[in-house]
Amino acid sequence: MGRYETAKLRNLGIVAHGGAGKTSLAEAILFDTGMIDRLGRVDDGTSTMDYEPEEVKRRISITSSLDHCEWHGCSIHLVDTPGYGNFIADTRACMRTLDCAVVILSAISGVKVQTEEVWQWANEFEIPRIAFVNKMDRERANFFRAIDDMEKALGARGVAVQIPLGSEENFEGVIDLVRMKAYRYQKDGSGKFSEGEIPADDLAEAQRLRDLMVETVAEAYDALTEKFLDTGELTEEEILDGLRVGTLRSTFTAVFCGSATANIGIAQLLDGICAYLPSPLDRTKAVGIDPKTEQVIERAPSESEPLSALVFKTTSDPYTGKITIFRVYSGVLNSDSLVYNSTKEVQERIGQIYELEGKKQHPIKQAVAGDIVAVAKLKETVTGDTLCDETKPIVYEPAQPLQPVISYAIEPKTKADEDKIHSALQRMIEEDPTIESHRDPQTREFIISGMGQVHLEVIVEKMKRKFGADVLLKTPKVPYLETIRGSAKVQGKYKKQSGGRGQYGDCWIELSPLPRGEGYLFEDKIVGGVIPRQYIPAVDKGIQEAAKEGFLAGNPVVDFKVALYDGSFHTVDSSEMAFKVAGSMAFKKAMEQCKPVLLEPIVNMKITVPDENMGDVIGDLNSRRGKVVGVEPKANSQIIRSVVPMSEVLTYSNDLRSMTSDRGMFTSEFSHYEEVPSHLAQKIIQEALDQKGNGNNHKSA
Repeated sequence: MGRYETAKLRNLGIVAHGGAGKTSLAEAILFDTGMIDRLGRVDDGTSTMDYEPEEVKRRISITSSLDHCEWHGCSIHLVDTPGYGNFIADTRACMRTLDCAVVILSAISGVKVQTEEVWQWANEFEIPRIAFVNKMDRERANFFRAIDDMEKALGARGVAVQIPLGSEENFEGVIDLVRMKAYRYQKDGSGKFSEGEIPADDLAEAQRLRDLMVETVAEAYDALTEKFLDTGELTEEEILDGLRVGTLRSTFTAVFCGSATANIGIAQLLDGICAYLPSPLDRTKAVGIDPKTEQVIERAPSESEPLSALVFKTTSDPYTGKITIFRVYSGVLNSDSLVYNSTKEVQERIGQIYELEGKKQHPIKQAVAGDIVAVAKLKETVTGDTLCDETKPIVYEPAQPLQPVISYAIEPKTKADEDKIHSALQRMIEEDPTIESHRDPQTREFIISGMGQVHLEVIVEKMKRKFGADVLLKTPKVPYLETIRGSAKVQGKYKKQSGGRGQYGDCWIELSPLPRGEGYLFEDKIVGGVIPRQYIPAVDKGIQEAAKEGFLAGNPVVDFKVALYDGSFHTVDSSEMAFKVAGSMAFKKAMEQCKPVLLEPIVNMKITVPDENMGDVIGDLNSRRGKVVGVEPKANSQIIRSVVPMSEVLTYSNDLRSMTSDRGMFTSEFSHYEEVPSHLAQKIIQEALDQKGNGNNHKSA
């Protein structure tokens, strides 16, 4: 590919819900522009953009993939994004750096929740977009229903610039309402078409819709509105200009149609991408922060400006190593040069610069403002970092990652795998910032969190394939706690004599409850030196250590107060160790008398579901001991807010997908702890005792 000036660049994302045909459209675009010589198919595992083994196996896009092509003098950087809820976070990271988008609407299923999500992100990042009604050759395809669905669900104002020529199995092309021409396609997937007159049967409807289009386009800017009001018509050039201005201002959304798998309508869509969507020059200046002064600064998309770029994606290649992908916002980047990472405040050596072509890399010498490129083997740089000129530093804000919604415990299959887990996860988190991992201090399990069960399964597969770490996914243990409802005064006395110096510690404590969330309080009420000062901290320490493994099921005890008010000591046999043991004994004895209860974590959930699934989802939440605290209507969907015990929603991601046919989305966050109902507490306690292999010496809650 030759070098293009910034005005000729189009940084384009293809976005929609999963299964809408994004990868198939990208494949058709690459084929029609001559970048590939064979039209690959997702179902066959032969597509250029879905090349990871996990994608081929599942026949879905798991990660965004990039390619580029040329069309009528424009250079299009193409980003094919995931649409399934488990992987859509990667779409958000990419959209932060895009200038424009094609939103796919399914002619069969219309708009789904994930489409609403990416549409909101396009609004957030102020991305101009056009729409493409796909699958017009399928049974039950309906072009106008898809537009209507877009307007209702997305709040967009759709303007048809084409209508389909035929429908379902008789779909054979598109009618262009701007030029009033018909384009008939060959049915062999070649993308070849012939231009002709609009059939007589379609002419009246085409004219009616053209008039509606012209009325809408006339609102793009004042001069055009005045011209239309004066004359009642617009020239073809004025319509084209109005469509471009209206698209750039998001006044309306131009709607195209076709079939990606049949390669029908793609050429006209490419014309629209080049004609109506913005180059980097049409966008506002990039805004960042000066790291030295913390003042807001701007960079224009010009080669004469200082270099600045934002890293939005990192991948690991088994041959090349770590690949860093970024958008150049200003200036020029040359191969074999030094750049400054202003986020980390370190220099990085840039080696060879690449344009990405699916899983392949094409070397280039230079990248200019507006380019999306990649480099290999940067040492410090990760997703979200800014690269720039060290003498003119700037820091760009990356897209904020989505919060994980599901957690599992991972367990190494062998000791060798255990040694590899940490480094493998670090590399995976570099690729995917939505992954979180930690070791739970209470359950001692290694926890990994992600956007859904399939997301976690894919992470595990990649850890094994890329880094040789073989692990099992397990439902994590719930971090229960214990507390008390009553008070008690008890003695803890430790006395041991076995020849030589003995051990003696004696303390009296009062154990009483504290309000929820208050933690632990130790009060020293010793007077008259009945326990020497140096031994009092030992009693405290003994109680804290005993509280780590509670009375009922071995869970930490919280929200209690201990008052140490009496005791005795031996001048020879007393020691810190003896009083530590005495404190521990006193605490365990007091727990028996203080009506101990089990506490469980409660989470706040925000669940977005289609209207028709709301009843099922609320009924399901009730069955999980959840409480619905509010419902907010949204176009074609409802937002349900609820509080639910964590134990009831450990695998909720899968259940919600089943209930809503993968159209539901949710987020959850820890809220507080509540007492477990007694009938459930008995079961939890017994399971914990069985796991430990203990008898039933403990009392029930």
